[in-house]
Amino acid sequence: MLLVEDDETLRTVVADALRDAGYLVAAVGDGDAALDLAAQHRPDLAVLDVMLPGRSGFQLAAALHEGSDLPVVFVTARDAVDDRLTGFDLGADDYLVKPFEIAELLARLRAVLRRTGRLSSPVVQVADLVIDEDSGIVLRDGRPLDLTATELRLLSYLARHRGRVLSKTQILTQVWGYDAYDPNLVEAFVSALRRKTELHGERLIHTVRGIGYRLSAPLAEAS
Repeated sequence: MLLVEDDETLRTVVADALRDAGYLVAAVGDGDAALDLAAQHRPDLAVLDVMLPGRSGFQLAAALHEGSDLPVVFVTARDAVDDRLTGFDLGADDYLVKPFEIAELLARLRAVLRRTGRLSSPVVQVADLVIDEDSGIVLRDGRPLDLTATELRLLSYLARHRGRVLSKTQILTQVWGYDAYDPNLVEAFVSALRRKTELHGERLIHTVRGIGYRLSAPLAEAS
């Protein structure tokens, strides 16, 4: 994935979030460097700021689309109707206005990747837990679990990174957005997920003291 954002802090935050979500990311701050990277790496999607030094995001999108059907998502503070129309006239697949939540950006990027045939419908399985993110259906031991939208996002994030220890900060950033700050949210939702998932099986969400949480198969099955 190609990320072009001239604000270094925001570029770092978004790039880290994308990598944490499992994407390979090339991140740069200007259009010329972006064109070089696109030619070298042939990304599946480009996330472009509009207001870039030198070549604008709109100009960059036009250049990227020369001989290519690369999906483009604009991320910008420019929310005027004319700017949005310009973006879509240039073949943009989506247009997200700053400030935004990382969770929303990730959801939109997944939607674009699926819509353009670059990402299959995500079904994640850990032991006897099956999560179909598109349909929102979650099964444990073949029996459906009744989850809220936020619980589904949290469980999906843990499952996509199964076996890894995820900090509360990482979870807040990915599930609630980069400006979330209350770690008690994570504790409360993890507790709720445990109650629901353990109705039909052993514990899957484990606490790693002083660090965060890990979703993995029961120890007997994992061994």
